Amino acid sequence: MLDLLITHATLPDGRTGMSVAVQDGRIVEVAEGLQAPAHETVDAAGLLLSPPFCDPHFHMDATLSHGLPRVNQSGTLLEGIALWGELKPLLTEEALVERALAYCDWAVAKGLLAIRSHVDTSDPSLLPVRAMLEVKRRVAPYLDLQLVAFPQDGVLRTPGGLDNLRRALDLGVDVVGGIPHFERTMADGAASVKLLCELAAERGLPVDMHCDESDDPLSRHIETLAFETQRLGLQGRVNGSHLTSMHSMDNYYVSKLIPLIAESGVSAVANPLINVTLQGRHDSYPKRRGMTRVPELMAAGVTVAFGHDCVMDPWYSLGSGDMLEVAHMGLHVAQMTSQAGMRQCFDAVTVNAARVMGLADVGIEPGKAASFVLLQAPDPVAAIRLRATRLKVWRRGRLLAETAPAQARLRLPGRPDGTDFTLRRSAG
Repeated sequence: MLDLLITHATLPDGRTGMSVAVQDGRIVEVAEGLQAPAHETVDAAGLLLSPPFCDPHFHMDATLSHGLPRVNQSGTLLEGIALWGELKPLLTEEALVERALAYCDWAVAKGLLAIRSHVDTSDPSLLPVRAMLEVKRRVAPYLDLQLVAFPQDGVLRTPGGLDNLRRALDLGVDVVGGIPHFERTMADGAASVKLLCELAAERGLPVDMHCDESDDPLSRHIETLAFETQRLGLQGRVNGSHLTSMHSMDNYYVSKLIPLIAESGVSAVANPLINVTLQGRHDSYPKRRGMTRVPELMAAGVTVAFGHDCVMDPWYSLGSGDMLEVAHMGLHVAQMTSQAGMRQCFDAVTVNAARVMGLADVGIEPGKAASFVLLQAPDPVAAIRLRATRLKVWRRGRLLAETAPAQARLRLPGRPDGTDFTLRRSAG
């Protein structure tokens, strides 16, 4: 007897009437119209059964700290970095853990079951690192949390920065991070990329660098990152996050850069909510959107994912852990409004994000972990449009969260009652 059988589901690839059979926390069969005895059977009623949402770029050590010790009045990246510097002396491990655990609760309720979080290693105390390692331990039964050793103030710019980062890795942090565009000079930025990639190669670790988060078209550290990836044989283990300078680069240079990124096997993460908020701040009009060239990178075969980046922290006062909100903003900023483009944006917060994080167990197919989300929408496009309710969230066959269907009862003169307005309209 099966542990769980989900019937009459629509899958993101468009297949309908599908059944998903689960045994011992894994998917054992995916077939149309499958019927079998099970301890629990869930009728999806034609709704979308999706892989879980994954966030490949987040800052959990800063999350839910909005207003501490003050609000970012300018809304700029640099004031956010300065504000984080003011906050760091006031941090306690207990408060960091409490805020992060609260965010993880939000995430699970939204079907977000895997997060890669950059953790500041600039302070010799490594307080944020120790706190996030404790969070990782505590959420392990229900959420995959990867940690990136992130030298927020620059690994070369910070006294003892490299030693701090090494110690964070020794404590168990998973990924080598960097921020080359925040080093003192372009040369130092390139040197930091080389140094950190060599460290990752030495330790057999992945790399995920904040790269060229700038409107400066001459900020070209992604080129160095792609080169070092090939030189050191790190293909498939390296990600460049943000890459916003590509929005401002000359098209001829980009025509050489994108093939280099593709050949190197470097993936890319755009952060639509934050990129469109923080970039272009020095422009009058016309104003640049700032987000990297998502459709062009995808067309070249680069794995591109979307991250949330920030939620209620020194850089961004909004957010709720909803990756469909991220996809919604992404398709608008990238003008990916074709049916195919919108589905690519859905992939950018599910399967592509999992691929960036190296999570091979994500997907609705036999042999994969039985982790998925039942959405109150008939397809990925409607899910993004509605920021669809997460009716049920499973991880490895275990139900973690459920939300009542969104309904609006209308009583309009001369019109019949409608008790399920939201879903009826979503299905056309």
